[in-house]
Amino acid sequence: MRLEKIIARSRIVELGSPDITSALEELLEVSINRFPNLKQDVLLKGLLQRESTMTTYLGNGVALPHVRVKLGGERRYILAVGRSVAGIRHDGTKADEAINLIFMLLADDRARDYLQVLAALARIIDDADFVKTLLTAPKLDDVYERLYSAFGGMTARPVQVQQNSMNRTMIAEAERVAKGTACGMIMVFGDTFNSGVELGHWSSKIKSLLVTRNLVDSSQAQGKFAEVIQVRSFSSQRLAQLRSAIVVGLTRGIISFDDRICCLAGLTGNNQFDTIVVVDVGREFQTLLTQNTDLLPDDVKPEVFERVIAVASELAIEGREGKPVGSLFVLGDNAHVEKLTKPLVLNPFYGYKEEDRNILNPFMDETIKEFSSIDGAFVIRGDGVVISAGSLIQAADSHALPGGLGARHSAAAAISVATNCISIAISSSTGQVTLFRRGVMLTLMEKGKMAKV
Repeated sequence: MRLEKIIARSRIVELGSPDITSALEELLEVSINRFPNLKQDVLLKGLLQRESTMTTYLGNGVALPHVRVKLGGERRYILAVGRSVAGIRHDGTKADEAINLIFMLLADDRARDYLQVLAALARIIDDADFVKTLLTAPKLDDVYERLYSAFGGMTARPVQVQQNSMNRTMIAEAERVAKGTACGMIMVFGDTFNSGVELGHWSSKIKSLLVTRNLVDSSQAQGKFAEVIQVRSFSSQRLAQLRSAIVVGLTRGIISFDDRICCLAGLTGNNQFDTIVVVDVGREFQTLLTQNTDLLPDDVKPEVFERVIAVASELAIEGREGKPVGSLFVLGDNAHVEKLTKPLVLNPFYGYKEEDRNILNPFMDETIKEFSSIDGAFVIRGDGVVISAGSLIQAADSHALPGGLGARHSAAAAISVATNCISIAISSSTGQVTLFRRGVMLTLMEKGKMAKV
């Protein structure tokens, strides 16, 4: 779903209401006037009921209330945007905060990409600088144009390489090295540049792959890059995203274990390519393969795996309230995993709708982080539904792990051997993020190499 298709100038308004209920009524009036089958009182009740279950406040003065309904016809989404310079009262904010922007999303109950649309919206409007431009826009027409641009391109700004002699030389040399070493693709690390990267034309025989922390619409990258992998990095070092990017590429089927890749990179934000590295994927991950090529369990969706990695990385760096947090995620093969776990605490996710406790839901981020301090593991189904938190792993432990890794990592290794799952452990002392598959460990974020950017 391209987000620019669900935004309309007629559904962007200045709000005069002082509270969330009245503000939602204003937005519903401009949203459903062309849809006689939709009843305002029913929609308002659904929106407020969700607010009472889980706040839709994202921070930065932005709320994203949403509800699923029967829209009818071919329409799948209706989005309305309200701006309030004075601010709106909301129970989900802190005492000194007010809401200045409300993005109200009505989704048809047949829409299969509902969580992905929510997540895409949340990521775009979670940018404090972007929110400021919407609040300071002199006219609502300007708000519409800025939203349309951001929604249409996801990042809305193609990455431009500074065309100095060194960058031109590095690009030419990367292609020459790729040909000379029989690489099947060139992996470009776009975060080298502050505003993105556009490389011109590679040889038609060499596929180009962009790795970036930014959210990029794949359709916007066509003609520039064959594929885009979004991997967040907290390090400014060269190739800091390499291992995680390859893991994501493997799970999506973009990269295979037989591939050889030429990587072109530089220091994050330095606007200068300065490194060319050739990587044999199979050799890089040979200890993890153990004669198998299915890195990801069959029941685990790649986007769920990527989201777990992202949340784990954020926890490793940010912790909670300035304190380091250790945590464990067990993903996939739940029928067998649940037989080897038992609750240490009352399950905080019990009784909630599956879409409300799906890790793809952007409103789950803070919930996961809040419960990360509970002893035990998060057990997550392959489609992203969080089954439980605070679960004790009871799989037999027979693994010898490197020094410095304790009970959490032993449990992660043991459950990955006893079941067809994948587990991800975060060290509370170092922030190291480690993946386990069939008992074999792979470090995704190394201790001592992290820097918040």
